[in-house]
Amino acid sequence: VSNMASPDVHVRVCEQEILKYDLEIKALIQDITECDGPQSELEEINADVKKHFQNLRLRIEDFERIAMEQDRESDKQALLGRVDGHRKQMLSNQTAWRKANLASKLSIDKMEKQALLNGADGAVRQRKTTKEGLAQNASDITENLMSISRMMAQQVQQSEETITTLATSSRTIQETNEEFKAMTGTIQLGRKLITKYNRREITDKLLIFLALALFFATVLYILKKRLFPFL
Repeated sequence: VSNMASPDVHVRVCEQEILKYDLEIKALIQDITECDGPQSELEEINADVKKHFQNLRLRIEDFERIAMEQDRESDKQALLGRVDGHRKQMLSNQTAWRKANLASKLSIDKMEKQALLNGADGAVRQRKTTKEGLAQNASDITENLMSISRMMAQQVQQSEETITTLATSSRTIQETNEEFKAMTGTIQLGRKLITKYNRREITDKLLIFLALALFFATVLYILKKRLFPFL
């Protein structure tokens, strides 16, 4: 049973990791959208996004490999369809990433020009406000990721309970099969005994018939000798 349930668990775990990377990438893209500078901060976020896309791509490839290893064609095609969906979602995230970068760079350029016009004090106040907003967003994203982690833990627990149930069902089926085998053996033995007794009954009837024939022949012979001695 563990060999049958194992691929299903691997599929769940792999898809959960794909979901995690997808959500983290979306959160990073939101950070890029809200990034007001400096340029170095935007570059750090982009470096993090690249790492997440690389990890996501590897997990999708792992998921595709699991799909190709399926024995049943229907299972294989179903999983490959989900692989295609994950790839499309990744491409959509890449498009959103490029758009967010373009918008963020334009925003940073605009703010830098505005800072030059308003003076250093205005730039400092704007940056402080932006940092506070980013800190709040980071806190919200952390809370979302913790919620996702709890959900994933619950799904893993459900998978373990499913494996335990399947193991119990397999043992019950195996025990029932053994009982059927024992009953089949008993029925076959009974059939052999009945066949044997039927043959024995036919043999006994034949012997009784021969004995009766011999008896009547003897009686007739004696009567003949007593009643018709001259014959």
